[in-house]
Amino acid sequence: MKSASLPILLASLMVFSSLAGCVFDDSENGGDGEVLSVFKYSPSSNIRTGDVITFDGSSSTPSNGLTYRWDFDQDGSIDDTGRTAEWQFETSGTKIIELTVSDGSKSSSQTKELIVAEATAVPPTAEITQYSDEEDCSNDDLDENTHIVLWICEMDKSMTDRDISATTTVTLDAATSEAGDSSQYITEWNWDLDPETDKDNDGDSENDIDYSGETIDWANVAPGEYEINLNIVNSAGMTDSDSIKVYVNYAGQWSDFEMGGNTSGNAQTLDFDMNIVYDKDQGNTIRKAVGELTYPQTDDGCFETGTGNCRAKLDIYAFNEEDEEASNTSEKALDQRTDGDCDEDNNDCVHLTLSSYMFTDTESTYGDGDWIFQIRNEKVNDLQVESFVIRLHYR
Repeated sequence: MKSASLPILLASLMVFSSLAGCVFDDSENGGDGEVLSVFKYSPSSNIRTGDVITFDGSSSTPSNGLTYRWDFDQDGSIDDTGRTAEWQFETSGTKIIELTVSDGSKSSSQTKELIVAEATAVPPTAEITQYSDEEDCSNDDLDENTHIVLWICEMDKSMTDRDISATTTVTLDAATSEAGDSSQYITEWNWDLDPETDKDNDGDSENDIDYSGETIDWANVAPGEYEINLNIVNSAGMTDSDSIKVYVNYAGQWSDFEMGGNTSGNAQTLDFDMNIVYDKDQGNTIRKAVGELTYPQTDDGCFETGTGNCRAKLDIYAFNEEDEEASNTSEKALDQRTDGDCDEDNNDCVHLTLSSYMFTDTESTYGDGDWIFQIRNEKVNDLQVESFVIRLHYR
């Protein structure tokens, strides 16, 4: 015997499912394709009363066989039926726009808010203050007037800390932004620290709010390359944006430490860990990583046996996070170890530079991630090293 409650239950389920997501099933024999209302409008901001606004629903799906119903004034009536439409608002304020599309069986609606300002409203001007450190970690002057360029300098690192993990705080200042005219003022300063990612899923990756305020301190920033967006709103509801690149470079130095000798047939090594970022999609790409090693040509405590054992030779090796050897200095002749500002009479100075190409991800390169610079001593005698410096150049 069939239950009389079954039709009622099925009807209830159809009502509930039809309301979810604002997709409406108009008949039991609808097609299988998804109907989805999607629209955009232009201009997308700084709209004034009397401005002609173009609305475009061509991104709705499916692309063919749809009808379009536009409601621009929230009165429930149809104001236009084209795939695209134009409209003007005579009053200011927040407006709710609705587009309903249908394939004859199923319908879908999307609503969006837009702000209409008075015809006399003036847009603001957003401006991020540019600055940089005066010198890098070698006390060389920096000549920079376009980007924010900073250096993290750790020039007295301990041998118990051979890891690069330092961060810095970046101050972002929008105090020089202008409100528009003398009757207006800025009401919002919103900072997007990752304009490649749409974190609020509104279709615009450059307007997310990570920080708010005229001036902010962005803490715990690791060495890298970053793009920052500023979005401001004034008292008339008008908006503007600005962007700037931030480059955080790094230099760390270890001084006056002992390098053990090869007394057991195995080279003595010291590893220094660093994180390398090369992410082209995010626009965060290192320019180069450099290891700079300075050591005495002969250790003071060495006793010459006539075999040249007192002539020191240390090398730098580089390994990626898969422990693949990317490069080394072992082929550099002793009489050519004069890199940088070197005391050639007493010291060897050898540099190993890894260009940005080496950190790309191809069959012939090594990718980014956790890398190691390794100092290696193949000689029997130990040695008192003068210094080892790692520099990470993102700018």
